[in-house]
Amino acid sequence: MQRVSFNNKNSLFFNALKEKVDAYFQSNNIRQTGNYKLYIKTILLVLFTASLYVTLVFFTPALWLSIILCCLLGVSLAAIGFNVMHDGAHGSFSRKPWVNELMGYSLNAMGGSVYLWKFKHNVNHHSFTNIEGMDDDIDIKPWIRVHADQKRYWYHRFQHIYWIVLYGVTYILWIFVQDFTKYFSGKIGDQPFRKMDVKEHFIFWISKILYIGVFIVIPIFMEGWVSTLVGFAIIAFVCGLVIAVVFQLAHVVEDATFSTPDSKVFKIDEEWAIHQVQTTADFATKSKLVTWFTGGLNFQVEHHLFPRISHIHYPKIAELVRETCVQFGITYLEFPTVLSAVRSHVVHLKTVGRG
Repeated sequence: MQRVSFNNKNSLFFNALKEKVDAYFQSNNIRQTGNYKLYIKTILLVLFTASLYVTLVFFTPALWLSIILCCLLGVSLAAIGFNVMHDGAHGSFSRKPWVNELMGYSLNAMGGSVYLWKFKHNVNHHSFTNIEGMDDDIDIKPWIRVHADQKRYWYHRFQHIYWIVLYGVTYILWIFVQDFTKYFSGKIGDQPFRKMDVKEHFIFWISKILYIGVFIVIPIFMEGWVSTLVGFAIIAFVCGLVIAVVFQLAHVVEDATFSTPDSKVFKIDEEWAIHQVQTTADFATKSKLVTWFTGGLNFQVEHHLFPRISHIHYPKIAELVRETCVQFGITYLEFPTVLSAVRSHVVHLKTVGRG
């Protein structure tokens, strides 16, 4: 498919906003990357995750406690993805490129591939948000219909019910199916990505093997087949559900815009930055706990406009974004709580699934 272009001839909105954001960092003499708060959070999350793993594999807790710890491990892995990998892969974790690269590879430690993820997320998703055929994040076909231009099947009328189960298996599908599909096809959705060099091929296979060894082979050796498979299923389900929900609340909700480009023109009338605001939503921005856990992904509008800025700065940037949206008469989509965003997501799935 031909790449979509935007009407960026003037970019009045983004130029005005960027001027304010640049002035904020300059006047306060602070860097746009992470600081000690992010580094401390990273250490705590890694230590917590490692402690849960060691306890489960080497100390054989009681069944009820093991189930709780498996759930916590799934949540902890998701938190590392939100806070460590995400900033690292966007180059906003540190001003040192090698640190960003290292933090990005935390996704490989979780069974994924940061090389493929950068093309899927940084390039396709961030450039062409909610555009059919370009944004792989809204391509959940045929199981979920996220907008009216996607083909509708009879079972979509129930998608507002079964989404919980489907989102829960996304992590397993991601690391064991989707990564390999992308790897062997050389495409993410309909878009080809840059071929891997020898180093990246090596990293892809070694990290997959090590992940299976750490999360499957060693636990089987220590705890047996049944305990390992049940425990891994719980961890993967919780991790997948948490990750999917956080990302879906940012784009697949009521009033978020979806686009299907004209097959001849392949152009969006709005400038890129306005398109980002129209297709993205914030949620629970007043909650410090939600912001801490999600790595600022509840400030999704700000992240899409400034992906190279660390999430620790998003609360302040959000003030400038809201101000500029009012100035230009642009609707700023925001939900006050996680629950209200989830409710909107479910209502959207129900509406699109039946119509």
